Amino acid sequence: MEPGGPPSDVRCTAPEGIGEVEAGADLAALVADALGTLEAGDIVVISSKVVSKAEGRQVEAADREQAITDETVRVVATRRQPNGALTRIVENRLGIVGAAAGVDASNVAEGTVLLLPEDPDASARALRTALGARFGVAVGVIVTDTLGRPWRVGQTDVAIGAAGITVVDDLRGSLDATGRRMDVTVVAVADEIAAMADLVKGKAMNRPVALVRGLGRLVTEDDGPGARTLVRTGPDDMFRRGTDEAYADGYRDGYAEGSREQAGYTGDDVGNGRDG
Repeated sequence: MEPGGPPSDVRCTAPEGIGEVEAGADLAALVADALGTLEAGDIVVISSKVVSKAEGRQVEAADREQAITDETVRVVATRRQPNGALTRIVENRLGIVGAAAGVDASNVAEGTVLLLPEDPDASARALRTALGARFGVAVGVIVTDTLGRPWRVGQTDVAIGAAGITVVDDLRGSLDATGRRMDVTVVAVADEIAAMADLVKGKAMNRPVALVRGLGRLVTEDDGPGARTLVRTGPDDMFRRGTDEAYADGYRDGYAEGSREQAGYTGDDVGNGRDG
């Protein structure tokens, strides 16, 4: 491959050997034992579910909907499905916008739910440190979760935690194949790696860890800024409200403004003896 360019060969594998993870488990040791060995520049991709289980994020919740409410910072959209189920798209405590605030009720004990890791970037850093100490090499770590996308059908895995890896490949200012300057291209490489890893991990194969080899150019010496920097917030967030919710907000605000103007006209103008 050309210096700094894309690799010609990338391999992604998902080992067996990681069983049910309990609270307090040494996750780094479980991952290391399953992988067997690591090389400098390898990237370890791990599902947030097993991170949450090891960190004791399984909580009692008779009502999953209440657990979602507790983890919600901001409601983006709600929709009632044909089967009567309520889908809520919300921003959770990590700033991530997705369905159900990341609260998971699958593959957990009855009457409990699983929350996302409290700080996925910190979880990734801890795993990276432990794996580096075990194998004596610098690796990258990505913690993943499954999210939908505003413009597309279906879900894909994305990076919600990262350490030791470049999370975006900023190509702005460089030239494309025809020599034209690229001004907006910022490739979300951590998300692309997360999606690739999910193809080999699967959703029901009990393989929560994947090893990616061939992308060493993205692995960094320091931990880096983490995946939290991938969250689009503030003025850059063009989808803060769902369509129905935005319409309702506009109607309400317009009605309130009209009412204020009407009150000012019938009260102030007439009261002051102005022509009307």
